[in-house]
Amino acid sequence: METAAQGILTRDEMESRRLLAAQDLQTGSTQSQVARKFGVSRTTASRWRRALRGRGVEALQKRRAPGRPCRLNAEQLAVVSDLFRAGPRQAGFESDRWTTMRFAEAVYRRLGVRYDPDHVGRIMHRLGLRPRRHRRHAGEPVLTIRPLVELAS
Repeated sequence: METAAQGILTRDEMESRRLLAAQDLQTGSTQSQVARKFGVSRTTASRWRRALRGRGVEALQKRRAPGRPCRLNAEQLAVVSDLFRAGPRQAGFESDRWTTMRFAEAVYRRLGVRYDPDHVGRIMHRLGLRPRRHRRHAGEPVLTIRPLVELAS
């Protein structure tokens, strides 16, 4: 059996995974087999089976995302990513360290969209822009950037 690739999935990819798992469950695969094949826990496979039995395949289809829609479109998210990669000095700050407060201010200056620093941290995480701290010999932290994941629209 082939195992699904691990990583962050879009809502469409998650729905596709659930529907493929439903086919396997309907053709007699066990929850454990489904869990291994699709890279999920047995609890998740059990929840999928219960939903499938209770309400059918429609129960595994995606629903409208809860919460407020993102105020930035895909093009603006690319600008946010470029802004982060260019660094704080390029954005007008005096040091090379991004903080969520500074990044929120930089996004506001560049795009006119104001975000709470905590929410900017979530946007950074979603875009794969997580700063990693490494220690220099002198003990001063240095930030590096992890690879950027594909932007979801």
